[in-house]
Amino acid sequence: MAGRFITLEGGEGVGKSTQAKALAAALRSRGIDVVQTREPGGSEGAEAIRRLLLEGGADRWNARAEALLFAAARADHVARTIRPAVEAGQWVVCDRFLDSSIAYQGGADGLGDKAIRDLHAIGSENFLPDRTLLLDMPVDDASFRQAAAGIGQSDRFEKREGAFHDRVKASFLEIAGAEPGRIRVISAEGTPEDVTARLMDALSDLLP
Repeated sequence: MAGRFITLEGGEGVGKSTQAKALAAALRSRGIDVVQTREPGGSEGAEAIRRLLLEGGADRWNARAEALLFAAARADHVARTIRPAVEAGQWVVCDRFLDSSIAYQGGADGLGDKAIRDLHAIGSENFLPDRTLLLDMPVDDASFRQAAAGIGQSDRFEKREGAFHDRVKASFLEIAGAEPGRIRVISAEGTPEDVTARLMDALSDLLP
């Protein structure tokens, strides 16, 4: 069986981590060998960089420093975890990848799409997912979901102002509009089970 690389994207509070776990379980129930991972992180070196990126105040790093750190973490993650698993015939389900850097540092922080993609070309040789599932819901609803779950304000990015998160959402949708062959926009509203079913439907053409 051919390996596949699947990413889940979206802003804060849309349920990426919950859905990455649920999607991995759903794929395993179909007999698929799945590696579940995340960004930043997913390898020893990338996990060390994750702590640098997510801890501290909202202004700990500027956008350029963040972009470089994310690209470095991603390069190690691709080389040591993602690419070997895909080449071994496994499916990799990853919570965030390149599109998050494009949406956050490239779009919301104004560095631009090209700068982020150039870093990805250097660090990860333009390695891209087979399918990206963009979880989408209104920013206010996502913020309410975080608050209700008691997880708000838990890292540097969640501490950013509402206008920043509005820009992130707009950037994600712009990316999706430019790459409809790779990216599917999935409503994150409703029950977790409903959302997982939508994700599986969006992968139906890739499933064995």
